[in-house]
Amino acid sequence: MSAEISDLYRSLTAVADGVEVTRPELVRRRADRRARVRLASTAVAVAVLLGGVAVGGRLALSADGPAPLPPPAGTPGPLPTGSTPRPSPSVSQTLSASSTPPSSTPSGTPSATGAATPRPPTSIPDRAFFKLAAANDRGLESWTKSAMLPALCGASYPSDSAVVQRRGRALAYKLPQSPPEYVPDGSYRHTITIYRTGRADDALRELRQAVRDCPTQKLSNGTRTWQQRLLASGEYGDESVLFEMRSPYPDGMGEPGADEVRLVRAVRIGDVVTVLWEQGWESTTAERAQVDADSRRAVAAIEKWLD
Repeated sequence: MSAEISDLYRSLTAVADGVEVTRPELVRRRADRRARVRLASTAVAVAVLLGGVAVGGRLALSADGPAPLPPPAGTPGPLPTGSTPRPSPSVSQTLSASSTPPSSTPSGTPSATGAATPRPPTSIPDRAFFKLAAANDRGLESWTKSAMLPALCGASYPSDSAVVQRRGRALAYKLPQSPPEYVPDGSYRHTITIYRTGRADDALRELRQAVRDCPTQKLSNGTRTWQQRLLASGEYGDESVLFEMRSPYPDGMGEPGADEVRLVRAVRIGDVVTVLWEQGWESTTAERAQVDADSRRAVAAIEKWLD
């Protein structure tokens, strides 16, 4: 400390009427402590001010600043308001669904989309046989157990072992233009057969083959030769077979030089087969239009019975 300051302190001491004045070292120490307190307070105030500015800046940016960046690719974004999230199937669920075999429905039991598979009938009622149109009916009809088909070179039919029941009848018809007093214009041998499930189509297949294997044959008496051939049957039932038997009229019968023609049609409806064998009447010949019409009536009667 300089001499001038020391002298000044001594003078002040004398003037203070005996009151001791604080020594210079203590004054300097107190001044240094006050300076440190002021510096610390200033630092705290600056920190508080800077924190408030930072918080205010963030609030201002969130209110008026640019929109946030979109999420990265592959990250699901926010759902629209009101939508319900649907979880995606897991890999295990997908593999399980693809590897599960389709369910099978046992035969004869109801499936998920339809009724039970119908079983074939076991008996043939009278209503399964068709009725002739009123213009064709002569009222001549009888039940018979005669053959269902004409002999075709001795053909055999293995499907006969699968027959559940067979019924037949004979009936005569007239053409609409024939006078009432005339004899019938033709006759049918009409049969209906129930086969065990899945065997009715065998019957038609065997019949087709029998006709192909017998293009010509003689009747048992050997007087006439008949020719057989398949014809286009048309759409009847589930499937059908139509063939003709053709032979020249014997002398003194029919038109000279003309052929006598017989038509045979077999129709399958499910496990049921009906056969309409046109046999004529006193050397008449079959007319295709009449056989077609009566075949449709026969199919309709069976479908109504099976429905």
